[in-house]
Amino acid sequence: MAAFEQFEIQPYQSCYAREVSGLFHLCVHSINHARYSSAQLAAWSAAPRSAKHWDLRLSRSKAWVVLAKGALATSAMCIGFINIETHFSQQGYLDSLYIHPDYQRKGLGERAYLVVEDWAKAQGYSRVSLDASYLSKGLFNQMGFTQVQASYQQKRGQIIRGFYMIKEI
Repeated sequence: MAAFEQFEIQPYQSCYAREVSGLFHLCVHSINHARYSSAQLAAWSAAPRSAKHWDLRLSRSKAWVVLAKGALATSAMCIGFINIETHFSQQGYLDSLYIHPDYQRKGLGERAYLVVEDWAKAQGYSRVSLDASYLSKGLFNQMGFTQVQASYQQKRGQIIRGFYMIKEI
């Protein structure tokens, strides 16, 4: 993989949908944690979804991509994405935050979240909520989120446990 020196966060555009699809699948299947079985990971993402699926999902909310660009590169690579729901019943729900495994633990997830939080404040949202995984719970705790309750998602016959968390902003 090429060395990337610059990172930027930009509003999502449809041209990133295919990269987001592959990135999501890669992130899920790169999880190596005792709390997740191979059956759960396969249920979470059985195969990369279509670019159309991701474009619809991210276009119906407010979304951003994290891009990496090398010093000599002419184009950027999508290494992360984040989105927040804008619909009335789910307003302020952080739906997704995924960063490429090679770029995790470099502050990019936090930087992406802070873009979302600033946007949410500007919209007049009073809080952000989410369902954190075992792996992301620590990040969100550090960023001021509080666990409200355990959460569970059923996907393809598998139960995937998470943590419903909120942050007043």
